[in-house]
Amino acid sequence: MDRLTSMGAFVMAAESGSYASAAERLGLSPQMVAKHVAALELRLGARLLNRTTRRQSLTELGSAYYERCKHILSEAQAADSLAQVMNDTPRGKLKISAPMTFGSYSLMPFVTAFLRQHPEVEIDLHLTDRFVDLVEEGFEVAFRIGPLVSSSLTARPLAPYRLVACAAPDYLAERGTPQTPDDLKHHECLGYAYWSRPADREWVFCQGAVIHRIPVTSRLQVNESKALLSAALDGFGIVLGPEDFLASALRSGELVRLFADYEAPSRHMHLLYTANRLRTAKLRHFIDAAYQRFGTAIYRVGSV
Repeated sequence: MDRLTSMGAFVMAAESGSYASAAERLGLSPQMVAKHVAALELRLGARLLNRTTRRQSLTELGSAYYERCKHILSEAQAADSLAQVMNDTPRGKLKISAPMTFGSYSLMPFVTAFLRQHPEVEIDLHLTDRFVDLVEEGFEVAFRIGPLVSSSLTARPLAPYRLVACAAPDYLAERGTPQTPDDLKHHECLGYAYWSRPADREWVFCQGAVIHRIPVTSRLQVNESKALLSAALDGFGIVLGPEDFLASALRSGELVRLFADYEAPSRHMHLLYTANRLRTAKLRHFIDAAYQRFGTAIYRVGSV
């Protein structure tokens, strides 16, 4: 068996905790993963993994061998990437992470346009509001909305992710149109429930240098944007959501924008990627194109 392939199977088995999990991530059968590990153990003349019916763990040799295998595989990948770095033609698969709503409504048209422009590139796009670990989960680039934590990743700032407050005409006819954010205290406000925390109980608006922090009531909390939009279109309450996502309903008149004299909050958005590895042509082109599309002072709702 190819030794590098066997090392890759062993590393994945050690990190995943089972042959079955490793097989799923590698696209192999559990039996083939077991054969790769067995081939390494036969070559070394010692066990790498202690296995029982319930769990597996690294032996002392296995722990040291695991660290060396990770280094060897990293170097091999860097060596393979060298030719592609020197050859500026983007090719190969990019694994990308992005938040659900942004990925579905703002990012997807960009991704399909990028693929049309670069026919030798494949994109594996994972949409989740969870903050993924790029290194541990094998992502090459991630769009991140919200505050950043200190890390070894390179973070390239993009234009702020703008939010707007709006409601259906039926709701406003029944409950009245709030004239200022303070009036929200007397209205039904629809809450977006994040994966890691409850819905916001305070909405923030700015008028010049004055900041208005408004406590809101959200009897309905939803963790999916399209469902929240359906509730707003049904006239159940006021929604505070991404401008891109709500743009179509605002243009059609299904929703009415509120508080024209106030600026709704914006969220910081960044493009994250690892800084300690050679960047391939596919990644360089994607980062440059993404910044051109979503970069500061360039990204606008409805732009191409």
